[in-house]
Amino acid sequence: MKISIKKLSKILPVVMGFSTLSIAQSTEKINIVTTSVPFLRISSDARAGGMGETGIATSPDANAQFYNVAKYAFAESKTGIGMTYTPWLKKLGLNDVYLASLAGYYKIGDDQAFSASLKYFSLGNLQISDNDGNALYTQRPSEMSVDAGYSRKLSPKISMGLAARYIHSDIAGNSSQGNIQYKAGNAFSADLGLYYSTVAEGKSGWSAGAALSNLGTKISYSSDAGQENFLPANVGGAAGYTWAVNEAHKLTINAEANKLLVPVAPANATEDEYRKYNETGVIDGWISSFGNKAMSYAAGGEYVYAGQFSLRAGYYRDTRSLGKRNYFTTGFGVKYNILDFNFSYVLPSGTGINSNPLSNTIRFSLIFSPGAAK
Repeated sequence: MKISIKKLSKILPVVMGFSTLSIAQSTEKINIVTTSVPFLRISSDARAGGMGETGIATSPDANAQFYNVAKYAFAESKTGIGMTYTPWLKKLGLNDVYLASLAGYYKIGDDQAFSASLKYFSLGNLQISDNDGNALYTQRPSEMSVDAGYSRKLSPKISMGLAARYIHSDIAGNSSQGNIQYKAGNAFSADLGLYYSTVAEGKSGWSAGAALSNLGTKISYSSDAGQENFLPANVGGAAGYTWAVNEAHKLTINAEANKLLVPVAPANATEDEYRKYNETGVIDGWISSFGNKAMSYAAGGEYVYAGQFSLRAGYYRDTRSLGKRNYFTTGFGVKYNILDFNFSYVLPSGTGINSNPLSNTIRFSLIFSPGAAK
């Protein structure tokens, strides 16, 4: 991919998979809400990916850190480690773009847990040019986040969790354009989660959750003080019900809604107007974000047979302010002893310019869960 330094930080909405082409065909005037480091909002494991990207209120596993850190307090195993690999936007011919993640937890007793995770996003090889199209150099931009969390049961049915995160985004390297010096961006954020569950082992019951994620500083990629960008702060809520038909058959249905806490940039903004938008404070940005409709909705189901074989399906949809993506997902899981393998797939949708760029996306996950919780 060949891109100028000035436009480099603008490609990330496309990397996220926004259907910008379909939006352009609408007669309605729409602004897409964009953020920096959008990889933080990409579903980070195959189990959630197979259920329409739902994860806030699903049963806990090693990858709970990416959706609702409070779930770890209800984990059945004493420890767990999850690893996921996702080739990204293969449909667009980007063969070297991928997302990889690692997460894990350790329970202390039955009511509290410590956790941590790492997320790495590679944007592949990019040929950087100046604004006149002259090739300057080739680089491999990447982004990563690392965090640590703690969760604790407040009662037999309710838990709370908190995670702190460091974010590093190197999409421009150490380069310059005119008087502006570009650099890697760094930021800090935090997540806060609540989880409620009446699902006992082998029993039917409800689960629900709420999560505030990526609440933190802004991030800058240059020496220009007026070019600080918003993180993808988000508030989400979800609920689900599990039917334990008998010892061999279990079915769970979940529904989830998320609101991106980022204000929309003014349409056709002048340089001064865009600078004023970038200078908006973080808290002011969260508050003003409720004036836009940057929402996403998801529903998913999971059928488990004998605690070893899982079949999953789901549906994801977001509003025009996020790109108006909608697609179905499916997946499966196989568990043997302490090892759990999961796979998910995004079903193709749309045609031509309305084709979903996330079509045919696959995810592979491995989870190790040694030892029973004590």
